[in-house]
Amino acid sequence: MKTGPLSKDHSLLLSWYRANRRDLPWRRNRDPYQIWVSEVMLQQTTVAAVVPYYEKFLTLFPRVEDLAQAPENAVLKAWAGLGYYSRARNLHKAAKALAEKGFPKAAAELIEYPGFGPYTSAAVASIAFGDRVGVLDGNVIRVLCRRFGLDVDWWTTTAKKDLQARADAFAQLGQPDEINQALMELGATICTPQSPACLLCPWTSRCEARRADQVRSLPRPKPRKKIEIWTWSPVVFRKKNQVALLQRHDTPVLRGQWLFPGDFEQVKKKPSSFHARHGITHHDLYVNVSTSSRLPRDPSFQWVDLDKVVEINPSKLLQKILDAAKGLKP
Repeated sequence: MKTGPLSKDHSLLLSWYRANRRDLPWRRNRDPYQIWVSEVMLQQTTVAAVVPYYEKFLTLFPRVEDLAQAPENAVLKAWAGLGYYSRARNLHKAAKALAEKGFPKAAAELIEYPGFGPYTSAAVASIAFGDRVGVLDGNVIRVLCRRFGLDVDWWTTTAKKDLQARADAFAQLGQPDEINQALMELGATICTPQSPACLLCPWTSRCEARRADQVRSLPRPKPRKKIEIWTWSPVVFRKKNQVALLQRHDTPVLRGQWLFPGDFEQVKKKPSSFHARHGITHHDLYVNVSTSSRLPRDPSFQWVDLDKVVEINPSKLLQKILDAAKGLKP
């Protein structure tokens, strides 16, 4: 892909970014650890929601070595409220390796670590170390599809390869740390999904979607994954102020985490009665809770103090189950 025609775009966008970028805590230095933590937190979460969690997290774990040495339950407790807890577990796993070996400076090396997908690897490597690789997140995809009038199935491998090449071309023109953040900033603040502020955009006269009156139709909407309906019948075993949890690998959600025992079943329609409802990704989960005074003797169960459950598994689903169990008799 030729980069020559992009130089004007590159210059206009950099000038706009330097004049309009938001003052965000992770933009105040180029520490790869701090940038990495922010990028992981920002996945599936808004900037406004992330800032207080980010600042608290760095107070608790100011260096990658501190995060590596922390127990997992302390990391999960600090993450509680952000959701998608596999992000925190992968962050912790990768921190152990990074604390020992140091941060690689290239996205191609970072991607080998747990939780470092193509986007996170490119973001950390380009922003912290100036690696000339483009980032491709939802904001950047939207900006590129509109700027170049790309009416494509952007979620497919072929289309993403083309979009990545376009993002890389911008990074290779120079200042990859700023240009990548500029593309994301433009998508987050100006070229938004609904009601984009086209007149404030540095590319307003260069945008193919605007020229063709396609701003509202690009990028194409991704087909939604069908929602699966599941029921779960957790059993709460309790003795004094403790409950029994089991590490489960047989579940449609929260796989590998400490949960209550009980059967999951996929159904065609939601049940008429249930104690709690919980949505996780494309799963709609309906929960009917029971309690038991017969204590399990299986050594694979772990007895956990009620006030420590959130440290073992911070998912709000467990708290919903415990709340429902309070009014039930064994």
